Amino acid sequence: MIHATHPSIYLASASPRRRELLAQIGVRHELLLALPGEAEVDETVLPGEAPLAYVERVCLAKAQAGVARMRARGLPERAVLAADTTVALGAQILAKPADRPDAARMLRVLSASRHQVLTAITLCLGERRSSAVSVSEVVFRALDEGEIGQYLDSGEADDKAGAYAIQGLAAQFVAELHGSYSGVMGLPLYETAQLMERMLRDE
Repeated sequence: MIHATHPSIYLASASPRRRELLAQIGVRHELLLALPGEAEVDETVLPGEAPLAYVERVCLAKAQAGVARMRARGLPERAVLAADTTVALGAQILAKPADRPDAARMLRVLSASRHQVLTAITLCLGERRSSAVSVSEVVFRALDEGEIGQYLDSGEADDKAGAYAIQGLAAQFVAELHGSYSGVMGLPLYETAQLMERMLRDE
């Protein structure tokens, strides 16, 4: 269990959902984001890259970028947590949509289908690094074009892996969920707590 005595960590993510989830389990944290002019992590899918390899690679890159920012800015050394989420339909990776037509395409593909949501987390402290991946299965009911259009109009699909957010309006599309609800949201709390307990118990 996470205790209030645990030191604050840095969160290398701009996602408000991840901040809410960390707060839910009592983890004190500060954001560690790229400043204007600093390079963001390239999330481009490599040719032939499998969903698991993709999400692990991008998550590790985000964690390493967070550590580099901490040290470059002369901030106190603390644990850095990063996460990355992707949606996979078989070997097909549905990352963040490029635009509205791309989001619509993703929702059509997910309609009446079973897909996986993979969320990787990496925690770095000093030279130590530990990672985990949560894999959940989600089944969507059939969606018609009107529903897809209304959902896109809400703006909720923007910047979301697979073009949907399970904690929002898209909850009504989900017929089944097997796995971690918080993992589908973007930060699997069981895995996060386990990593923190192991790495920070002696800090």
